[in-house]
Parts: sequence; C-alpha cells; structure tokens
Amino acid sequence: METLSNKKIAELKIIANDIRKSIITMLYNAGSGHTAGALGMVEIFTLLYFYILKHDPKNPLTENRDRLVISNGHICPVLYATMAHAEYFPIEELDTLRKFGSRLQGHPHREYMPWLETSSGPLGSGLSQAVGMAIADKIDGGKDRHIYAIISDGEQDEGNIWEAVMLANKEKLSNLIVIMDRNRIQIDGNTDKVMPLIDLKNKYESFGWFVQEVDGHDFWEINNAIYNAKNNKSGPLLIIARTIPGKGVREWEEDYRWHGKAPNKEEMEMALKELDKKYA
Repeated sequence: METLSNKKIAELKIIANDIRKSIITMLYNAGSGHTAGALGMVEIFTLLYFYILKHDPKNPLTENRDRLVISNGHICPVLYATMAHAEYFPIEELDTLRKFGSRLQGHPHREYMPWLETSSGPLGSGLSQAVGMAIADKIDGGKDRHIYAIISDGEQDEGNIWEAVMLANKEKLSNLIVIMDRNRIQIDGNTDKVMPLIDLKNKYESFGWFVQEVDGHDFWEINNAIYNAKNNKSGPLLIIARTIPGKGVREWEEDYRWHGKAPNKEEMEMALKELDKKYA
C-alpha cells in the first residue's frame, strides 16, 4: 500500500462528496433511516473501497478478497452508497432503500446481497463475527488478506464486545483491523452521558491491542494508520477514528437527533445544495 498522492486524495474527496449526496437522497426517498453515522463514515468507506480493500465488484465472492464486517449495521446507507459508486450494483437501486422487496434493507442482509460478509442487526455482534473469521484464516494457514471490522463507540456498552476483544488478543490476531467510529453520539444522546466510555485507547491497550487514533475525515491519516496496522504483527489492531456525525451538512453536524432521523424534502434540498457548492 503506497503513500497517498495529492492527486489521489483529490479524487477521493470528489467521490466522497458524491457518496454523501447519494446517502442524503436515498434516506429522503426511504423516509426513515440513520443519517448522522452514515455521513460521518464516508471518508473511511471511500478510502476502503477505492484504495485499500482487495475486492472485485465484477467478481465479489473471489476467494482472496479482504473481508469487511459492519457491526453497526444501522449506518448501512454509507455501505450501500459506496458499493453502488464502486459498481457493485446500479446507483439507481439506492432509491429502493428500506422499500418492501428491496435488497437494501434497513440493516445489511446477506441473504439478499451475498457479497456482504455478514448480516447486521444486534449491536455488538459484528466484532465477534470478525474475530471468528480472523481465527478461521489463521487456522487455514494464514490467508493473504485482512479482516476489517467497523464498530461504533456506542457498541462499547455491549458486553460481548469485550469478550471478542479478549479472544482477539489471546489468539494474537494481527490479521484483524478494527475501525471504531468515535462520533460520541448514540440514539439517546451523547455517549459520555448515556454511558461514559472514559479512555478507550487505554482500555484497548490494557487488553493487549495495538491502538491508533486518527481524524476520521483525513484520508492521509486513515491510510497511514491502516498501513501501520498491516505492518504490526503483534496482535489485533484498533483504529479509533474521530468523526463528526452528520459530516458535510453544517446544520446537522454534532446533533445526536440525526442519529436515526431521515431528512424531509426541504432538508434534503438544503443539504444537497450545500454539498454541490464544494466542487462547483
């Protein structure tokens, strides 16, 4: 994995802006869904699908692909929008989000989209699934790939997260790279008010993990952290990505009420107009 060039970063920024516009439009068309977290993770998903991951949209089940597990499945609009822009399926299909009979359910459903690695629903379960995949690859002799898991800070309230954290350290899963969306909100308010998480970096390090903290909207920082993670063979790896919920739309940023709220027509038009100005 090479150092990101300024030209590549410029390309990724344009793609990210287009993905944000798709997320807002699809949520408006659905009339429900989760806006803040999806918008806040756009840079990370853009970097993964357009630079980092070993994957092939034309042959999505290729054996040597990297695995990506989404534990916080409610942010699936960013997953769907990114995959559509990466040409897994037509962008027009995004308009079917949460509609009856659609493949694009409110949480990712592998039965409808077999190139998804897992179905997501109950918070806290995705890390355990990713740990299992990483152990399986280790048993198989060390596949030439990585298992990536996206988790949320609110999920740290779940007990099974910490069971997975302990097991990953016991098995020294250096093929596991976890990215935490540290946006400090959940559906009932600020994470530090709902359940204080204190110092997550120190917590994970005390469990034997290699931990880095980055600006979750800085392509260069995220890329460097993943590069460092790939080259660390001591055990499981966590990247705590500080993100802004609702990123890209100033009126929505840092507002926990957008955690599980979709925009109405007026809000959508305002947001798209704001994003259009970025690369007019």
